[in-house]
Amino acid sequence: MTLSYQLVKEKKLKLKFPSDLFINGSYQKSISEKSFDNISPIDGKTINQISFAHQEDIDKAVASAREVFQKGYWSNMPPGQRKKILLKFAQLIERDRLELSLLDTIDVGKTISDTFNADLPTSIDNIEWYAEIIDKLFDDISPSSKEYMGLITKEPIGVVAAIVPWNYPLWMAIWKIAPALITGNSVILKPAEQSPMSAIKIASLLSEAGLPNGVFSVLPGDGPTTGKQLCLHNDIDSVAFTGSGEVGKLVLQYSGQSNMKKIQLECGGKSPNIIFADCPDLNAAAEASAYAIFGNQGEVCSAGSRLIVQKEIENDFLDKVAKISKNMQPADPLDPNSFAGAIVNTEQLDKINKYVNIGKEEGANVEVGGNITMKETGGCYFEPTIFKNVKNSMKIAQEEIFGPVLTTLTFSNFEEAISIANDTEYGLAAGVWTKDINKAIKASREIRAGTVYINNYEEGVDSTIPLGGYKQSGIGRDNGYQALENYLQVKSTWIKIT
Repeated sequence: MTLSYQLVKEKKLKLKFPSDLFINGSYQKSISEKSFDNISPIDGKTINQISFAHQEDIDKAVASAREVFQKGYWSNMPPGQRKKILLKFAQLIERDRLELSLLDTIDVGKTISDTFNADLPTSIDNIEWYAEIIDKLFDDISPSSKEYMGLITKEPIGVVAAIVPWNYPLWMAIWKIAPALITGNSVILKPAEQSPMSAIKIASLLSEAGLPNGVFSVLPGDGPTTGKQLCLHNDIDSVAFTGSGEVGKLVLQYSGQSNMKKIQLECGGKSPNIIFADCPDLNAAAEASAYAIFGNQGEVCSAGSRLIVQKEIENDFLDKVAKISKNMQPADPLDPNSFAGAIVNTEQLDKINKYVNIGKEEGANVEVGGNITMKETGGCYFEPTIFKNVKNSMKIAQEEIFGPVLTTLTFSNFEEAISIANDTEYGLAAGVWTKDINKAIKASREIRAGTVYINNYEEGVDSTIPLGGYKQSGIGRDNGYQALENYLQVKSTWIKIT
């Protein structure tokens, strides 16, 4: 399907905006009858009222998830049958691709081009990849003596709470629920309060695909209420979380305060993107560097927000990035030709603006942008912004802004570049641009980050590649077969042979 502005606007007029909780196979209001406003950052208007899950709703969903898990309707289903249901789920997402894309765009202001052409296809690929791998994983037998047999088997962990962010609403949800479901767990999904609609919608698609009632629930709500209560619940076995480091630390605390549930975290980043003077293609590097921070409005955990450039090419390279950024201005998110859309809400917009002002006060120079824009729309929009003369000790170089703000630093030699790259509490991703393969490999080994991109930045993200962080960027991994470890228990069975 080729998107046109007219097609998008026509589909939007026919949209139904989902708003209810999903528990035990059906949509329902919160027991407390509480709800919250769902406001679109595109124009500042209220979309609908979303049911707000509180403790009674959580208890109901957990009880249903536990019951179906113990009865084994899903957890004991042969992997090949689970596979067929997940593959059907992927087909249904493809069928409703434009509707789901629009729900995310309207919720958080992402461009329809991004949601339709990137988020949805990669979500479908992720589901299909996990569905296809599940009946090809084998358990182990230990190399014991003839008198014994040691069986090493993997079992679903139980009831999983998936708490996901707003920057990639459906995509990040799929990263959690696909591996959690395919391994036989029951899953309770809490979408971010800023982006609940696609999560609510896919619940009906899973039921349509044949998932037994109770296996999957959706509980919209905020972090301090719904998220906290899920993390403290003593009958939830695991929490998979993507979000800020501040909240990630709370999730760890809640685990210790409750039943020591297993925790997987993908938290913030302040990722370095190192451009050596021997970069094989400065034009390609400049384009990738601009996209790495201005794509998705800079609302990306792994954004290349620290551009670290060798001194002798700084001015020339920065001129290239600045020129490219002129074609990355925000515009109507519903227009398929728009590169960037809206910032998720006024709170985040104010945060970005605050950091830009802090950068100026710290002595950095704004080379490009630096302003709130498109105020006449009533929405939340910010210009692509580039800072020069940044020191790595500045707040704008150390703290995650989560917006289209690029800080530029310089270095003289390899050792200084690596030192600057590692001088942060985060370690999610990094980029290295050089034609010297030895330098590239050495840099990859010395940079403390979960993913290092060589002569690209986040090109061709693939379901086979695990993603996660060092240091305060997280624990565990999304994607790849490594993600399955988040949702499985290892059991050893020691048999004496007589």
